[in-house]
Amino acid sequence: MSLEYVLPRFDNTLGALLVGFAISATAFGMLTIQVFAYYRHFPQDKAAYKALAALIWSLSLVDQAFIGHGVYFYTITNYLDPLPLATGKPLWSLILQLTLGAVVGAIVKACFTLRVWRFSYRNWWLTGFLSLLVLAQLGTATVFTVKCFELPNIPRMISLKTLGSFSLGIGVVTDMSIAASLCFYLQKMRSSHSTADSMINTLIIYAVNTGLLTSTVSLSTLVLFNVMPTNFVFVCLYFVLSKLYAISFLATLNTRKIIRGRGTDPEGGKTASFSLVSESVRPSERMPIQVPMPTVREEILAGRYEKS
Repeated sequence: MSLEYVLPRFDNTLGALLVGFAISATAFGMLTIQVFAYYRHFPQDKAAYKALAALIWSLSLVDQAFIGHGVYFYTITNYLDPLPLATGKPLWSLILQLTLGAVVGAIVKACFTLRVWRFSYRNWWLTGFLSLLVLAQLGTATVFTVKCFELPNIPRMISLKTLGSFSLGIGVVTDMSIAASLCFYLQKMRSSHSTADSMINTLIIYAVNTGLLTSTVSLSTLVLFNVMPTNFVFVCLYFVLSKLYAISFLATLNTRKIIRGRGTDPEGGKTASFSLVSESVRPSERMPIQVPMPTVREEILAGRYEKS
């Protein structure tokens, strides 16, 4: 065992933690602004949306507190002492942060899967497959957490490379599958409603950008974890990943009026135009294709419109 392995470099361990904490804190600030804007602009929104936004923000707050505790422990409590990094057990707060990040990601992905369910006209096979992917990643992340508590020291984390890679890989596949599903069914809507092309194009762009951003960060974390499993560079990216999921969810709620366009979604109203958890319209309540465009737009944005 080399001296470099026993005494890790501060640049890619403590330095990575510090950079990750700074970026994650900035992302948490952006999330807080999104939550404030949501409660201000949609005071009469459904209780389910409000509770979900509060839950995601609270989990992200605890997540950020755990990150701060880890950074303080290694940089202040053990100032200039490399032994906790070389021979100490993984810190409990950083281990639990991994689980909290996975929980936040699973909640957001589950909401986006519900959106796929509506846009796909209740395709149970597709949404069931996506739901299994979400549960699989959450389950493997939980097992990874338990295994981390059993490690004798941080360098032994390399023994969990296969399990960690599998969990991160499922996350990448899930993000890309959700984005691809949304784009596919939105494209089918565009072929049926040519006058709503601009609005549907905007929805497609949102779906692609959300999936591309989270998939890119997840894939980068996966690559770094396999290339450098004994330092904290991959942890730096993982700190930010859960915040990106939370921001994407709140941004979806806050941009409903922007996507809807032309002021058809009154501020403070109960209409959830870019609906995530609302019920679908029963077949007997479907509107004919010749309805006025504002109504078609409302139904498409709610993910409830079906051709008669």
